[in-house]
Amino acid sequence: MQTKGYVDLHTHGLGKYDTQTTNPSDILKIAALHGKAGTAAICLAIYPGPVTIMRQQIDAVRAAIEKQRQDSGVRRMTGKEAGAQATILGVHIEGPFLNSKYAGALDKKALLKPSLSQLKELVAGNEEIIKIMTIAPELAGALRVIERCVKLGIRVNMGHSDATYAEALEGKRAGATGITHFFNAMRPFHHREPGLAGLGLLDEALYIEIIADGAHLHPRTLEMIFNRKRLDRIMLVTDSVRGRIRRSKEYNVSAVFDDRGVLAGSGITLANSVSVLSEIGIPDAEIAEAATDNPARYMGLGRS
Repeated sequence: MQTKGYVDLHTHGLGKYDTQTTNPSDILKIAALHGKAGTAAICLAIYPGPVTIMRQQIDAVRAAIEKQRQDSGVRRMTGKEAGAQATILGVHIEGPFLNSKYAGALDKKALLKPSLSQLKELVAGNEEIIKIMTIAPELAGALRVIERCVKLGIRVNMGHSDATYAEALEGKRAGATGITHFFNAMRPFHHREPGLAGLGLLDEALYIEIIADGAHLHPRTLEMIFNRKRLDRIMLVTDSVRGRIRRSKEYNVSAVFDDRGVLAGSGITLANSVSVLSEIGIPDAEIAEAATDNPARYMGLGRS
């Protein structure tokens, strides 16, 4: 598959819709909202919850993907141009093997101890559609789960984690290749204990997701990332969600907070992120790479 346009590997939803649904029509509406904003492809993030519910939500995404494929075939036969929908690549399972200490706005009660049996229950029959799974590497049993995911062809991001630098490095050695929403929902960087954040900034191989919405990361933090991190390992994501939106005073973009006032995600598209980074002064070529080429490469997509 080849894509033209932005690639967002972490979106839970947008506007009035999110992945907490069993209705494929809701999923297609998310794809349309992103597509109209210039995003070519998306990976839909599933919240942690009861495994049976998560599987039903994955089924809804699968049905939406099939509908897109059917519609694409019809367009090829009729000669009509493709619509504005972003192509759905699959799902990004954000949990349930996460550290409750850094659950953020996620439901702590839905988090599970990593185990191969729990992984099998969640993944069985979904191996093709699950593209990424976020796991906290420091949890007992997590390294075995990471290794199994890699064998199944699922990319592993580390996140929602209290990992030390050494524990994060063990996660990488087990096969993890990325870090979810960098700096957010993880042990803060400390000069005597760099943690997962330190590994992500310094490591030459790990990909990192960054949310440029004017709320999740300070402009100078974004600037530091682009100045220090290997450029072809930076991936812009939205982590967009359905929810109560508050406008950033500094940038005309949106962040979403839950009922407790906890930062829960963004209300943006990648086009908004590009604008924020441009205002900060990040070169256009670097922004384009982070929004298009890098996430496409992470997913193994060809580029045209």
